[in-house]
Amino acid sequence: MKAGIFFTGTGPILILTTYDSLDDINLVIKLAAKGIKKYIAYEVPESKVKELYGKHYEVILGDLKQADDLRVMDYDGHHVFYNFSLKSLGQPVYHEEDG
Repeated sequence: MKAGIFFTGTGPILILTTYDSLDDINLVIKLAAKGIKKYIAYEVPESKVKELYGKHYEVILGDLKQADDLRVMDYDGHHVFYNFSLKSLGQPVYHEEDG
C-alpha cells in the first residue's frame, strides 16, 4: 500500500493506492480518467496517514481492493497541505501528459 500527496491544478489531494509506485502507468491512466493529467506527487508514510486520519483511514482502506486500485483519502487541499511537513517529503514524482 502506498500513500501519496498529489499536487494538482486544484490543490493537493491525499491518495491511497495498491500500485507499486506513484508513477505506475496504470495509476497514471486512472488519474487521467478522473481529470488529473498533470501533477507532482510525493510518497508519504502510510503509518502517518493512519495516525492522522484514524477511523476514516480504516473506512477508506476497507473500500480499497487489494490489487490495482486507488482511493482519495482527503481532497481538502488546505487540510492535506497543513497535515504534512514539507521538510519530510522525499523526491517528487512529476507527471505531465504530452501534447
